[in-house]
Amino acid sequence: QLQLVESGGGLVQSGGSLRLSCAASGFTLDALAIGWFRQAPGKEREGVSCISSRGTNIKYADSVKGRFSIWRDNARNTVFLQMNSLKPEDTAVYYCAADVSFVALATWSSRPAHWGQGTQVTVSS
Repeated sequence: QLQLVESGGGLVQSGGSLRLSCAASGFTLDALAIGWFRQAPGKEREGVSCISSRGTNIKYADSVKGRFSIWRDNARNTVFLQMNSLKPEDTAVYYCAADVSFVALATWSSRPAHWGQGTQVTVSS
C-alpha cells in the first residue's frame, strides 16, 4: 500500500519552531517531487513549499520565505520541512503530497496522486 505519513506537528508558541517529516511507505520518493500544503479552518488549501526529486529546485510561498526550509533525504525516503519563527497565522493542518512533476506541483493547483493524512500545527500567540 502506497502511503505518505506526516509527523512532527504540535502546539508551539509564536516565534517557536517545528520540524515536519513526510515519510513514504510502499514506494520510493526519489523520483517524485514533494510538496507541503496547509489548510486552516474555513480557508482554502494553500501551497507552502515544494522540492524536486533531486532537491535541485525548491519553491516557497511568499508567506513562509525566510522562515521555512525544505529538504529531502532520499536514502531515508523522507522529506522535511523546518518551520522557524512560527506565527499564529501558520496554524493549519499540514499535508505532504507527491507528484511526478515539480513544475505542476509548484503551481500549487495540481492534483498530486498521493497525499498524506495531515499533521496539525498550532501556533499560540
